[in-house]
Amino acid sequence: MRDERDWGQFHSAANLAKSVAIEAGELLECFQWSEDADHERVEQELADVVTYCILLADKLDVDLDAIVMAKLQSTRRKYPVDKAKGRSTKYDAL
Repeated sequence: MRDERDWGQFHSAANLAKSVAIEAGELLECFQWSEDADHERVEQELADVVTYCILLADKLDVDLDAIVMAKLQSTRRKYPVDKAKGRSTKYDAL
């Protein structure tokens, strides 16, 4: 779709990062006044967030699977199960 409409010209890394934040705000807006968000609207906004994340990763030549797995490993080290299970405490306060 992007290429069909020649929108790639507007997709600098900075513009895509801004778009991720904007769309994340729109996703959050779905829950602004109630936990009972419209499921269809949530799906649409979530799709927008994910799409911009994928486009940004592509623009930066980043392997999304690799960075997610690396982040999960880092989180495992920061939040060992024996200290963090069932708690929302930040890692430096465990």
